[in-house]
Amino acid sequence: MPVQSKYSAQQQEELFENLLNTLTEERVPRDLALMTLGNLVTHVIQQENSAQRKAQLAEQFGAILKQSVSQN
Repeated sequence: MPVQSKYSAQQQEELFENLLNTLTEERVPRDLALMTLGNLVTHVIQQENSAQRKAQLAEQFGAILKQSVSQN
């Protein structure tokens, strides 16, 4: 069953395009882009107050990331 998001596809696409354009325009190397995006993900997860919820979010994010790259 597909995951339903509370955010529209347009919202997601616009944010994605903004981030991608920044990385592309700055000619950011792949390793720096991945380090920076990883730091951004960590920052977002750290905004959660519950240590248990932080762990859950990290596990879910990691699982979804693995699944998305194995499908391509």
